[in-house]
Amino acid sequence: MATSDATTKTMVPDPELLVAPSPDSRVTAIGKPVPEWREDLRRIPSLRNAVSVVVLYVMTIGIIGLAVWANHPAVWVLAFLAMGPMIARFNIFMHEAAHRLLFTNRSANDFVGRWFLGFPVFAPIDLYRRGHMAHHREEFGPNEPDIPLYTGYPIKRDSMRRKLTRDALGITGTKLMRGLFRGLRSENAAIKQQAWKILATQVVILGLFTLAGHPWLYLFLWLLPDLTVWRVMNRLRSIAEHGGMQASADRRNTTHSVRQSLPARLTIVPYNTGWHLAHHVDSGIPFRKLPEYHAELIRSGYVQPPLEYPTYRALWRKLASG
Repeated sequence: MATSDATTKTMVPDPELLVAPSPDSRVTAIGKPVPEWREDLRRIPSLRNAVSVVVLYVMTIGIIGLAVWANHPAVWVLAFLAMGPMIARFNIFMHEAAHRLLFTNRSANDFVGRWFLGFPVFAPIDLYRRGHMAHHREEFGPNEPDIPLYTGYPIKRDSMRRKLTRDALGITGTKLMRGLFRGLRSENAAIKQQAWKILATQVVILGLFTLAGHPWLYLFLWLLPDLTVWRVMNRLRSIAEHGGMQASADRRNTTHSVRQSLPARLTIVPYNTGWHLAHHVDSGIPFRKLPEYHAELIRSGYVQPPLEYPTYRALWRKLASG
């Protein structure tokens, strides 16, 4: 199991767990798939992904429609909470498009990634792509955009509670939303352009709620879940990916590995995003192939069983054990 170091405040694995893969496996010494297998892993199933995007919209509209139809307090609360995992799905597909792994056609990939996935959930995908590629080039390096989110772990339990409370109350989300509004007046053309496109998309979404006769639902089942439920989920997922790790050429020192369960995959880590170590060892592999790739990393010995946390709760407890 990965261990925390109270002196350096990191949660890097025990070096004895970082063994070389078996020479008869389908991965190289640094865990990447061998060329002939990598070609297969890197095929993008564009049609299946298109269907998945449509299903995401159907599910999202279905949750909103069910809440309106039932018109019951308990259903409204459940719908509000359920929108968090839906917004997570938009963001995860946006992440896939940022890697240009959603569709083989680059124009289609970027168009859908911007207008149907990123902009609806306030994500400036083009700006995100730049920072995210820096994140993949060198986790915890000088250009890492999310260092404040990952470093300092393990932290005390009350500190974790305070962070999650700020997320749940919308304080974190509101702070980030102010950044979007500042972007509308930015002197940087790229930032300003993305901010205005996001605003235009939100006006369209509000218009659709208004045409349906429920403009207030834009606030209750779109904006507020993004500012609250999604922010809690995003922090929990993000720290479970890299919290307390450190810069290293070995991705096992930069990225946690957690065994996947059905409840986690339905909520906090849909679309195979929970196989995050595999994604960081080779970020050019589409999400549908990550479970197969991760299984080979285990079979090869690159991922030793004690390296993996049994559940997300076990990892979060460790992250809050400072």
